[in-house]
Amino acid sequence: MSVQDQTHTHEQTATLTTPASTVSTVSTDTDTHGVELTGVAAGKVKSLLEQEGRDDLRLRVGVQPGGCSGLIYQLYFDERTLDGDLVRDFDGVEVVVDRMSAPYLLGATIDFADTIEKQGFTIDNPNAGSSCACGDSFS
Repeated sequence: MSVQDQTHTHEQTATLTTPASTVSTVSTDTDTHGVELTGVAAGKVKSLLEQEGRDDLRLRVGVQPGGCSGLIYQLYFDERTLDGDLVRDFDGVEVVVDRMSAPYLLGATIDFADTIEKQGFTIDNPNAGSSCACGDSFS
């Protein structure tokens, strides 16, 4: 996944990829997370899933160590729900966040931009204190 800084705020663009494996783990955990998905982004996710011919995929967002500033975003389609995942439904689009990423993403908003200046999913994260010059990571 590539993430690019699009502005001087904490908004970043991410590219979605589809999963490579078909292994599935089901969890009955119904806890939710603090990530928001705009209506525009939910519509784009639905459109991409229709193009793929898949209705079993969820939008997974997370963070992992790496990059110049310490953390990088992950944003991709996933067919798995792992033990401990936090799930929220946005107009038929399930957004999944793992428990370790949830504190870093609390209050973050995922949107979709389609303009001359930028195209792709953006993550506006109020918890990001800074991001690096290359735009691939935050702290």
